[in-house]
Amino acid sequence: MKRLTHPLTVASLLAFNGGMVDTAGYLGLHGLFVAHVTGNFVTLGAAIVTGGHGVIGKILALPEFVLVIALARLAGIVLRGANLPARIILFGVQVLLLFAFFILAVRFGPFTDSDTPLALLTGFAGIAAMACQSAMQRVHLANMPPSTMMTGSTVQATLDVVDILTGAHPEQQTNTRARFRRLAATISAFAIGCAMSALLYSYVGFWCLALAVVVGFLAAVIQVDEGRA
Repeated sequence: MKRLTHPLTVASLLAFNGGMVDTAGYLGLHGLFVAHVTGNFVTLGAAIVTGGHGVIGKILALPEFVLVIALARLAGIVLRGANLPARIILFGVQVLLLFAFFILAVRFGPFTDSDTPLALLTGFAGIAAMACQSAMQRVHLANMPPSTMMTGSTVQATLDVVDILTGAHPEQQTNTRARFRRLAATISAFAIGCAMSALLYSYVGFWCLALAVVVGFLAAVIQVDEGRA
């Protein structure tokens, strides 16, 4: 009998990777967010005003992110229709994309100009990996907090803390506490991923992404109790 893991464990691993990969991309690709792509609107505006690098990559980040999510969704439909393990296969694809990001970044980085073809290819590999991760978590771990967008999670966690401390809505306290535990775990994992990435990047550069590949592999192979997801 296979031992099934609580989905929060996998969600926390994915959140760790969200912070790690996004931070490494930001540091090594002139402010490109590969996971939290809406942040690229801010850095795009700054790059235009200051004349910095990375304008092309930031413009293309959002449409690529959307395209990969759509493709992942379509692939999941096809795989499930063929009675194939969609979650395992698509998370495997995400790990391969993470590995491609790691190899390209180590081989060709650091980049003095993130708008060169090789820098763009590297960034696109990272964006594709994080888009695939976001799509798969939304489908297979839908009750878990998102692994790459912490603004909404932080807002909800703050509201939950206030409700818990004040005893508001007593009939919902059990659900509120459970939700807060999930949010706190993923927010903490994301923050740890950011800190680890920044620290490791300062010493080994893009080699820090090797850890992200390992963590992504663990998240892909762990057997999840989807009944609790």
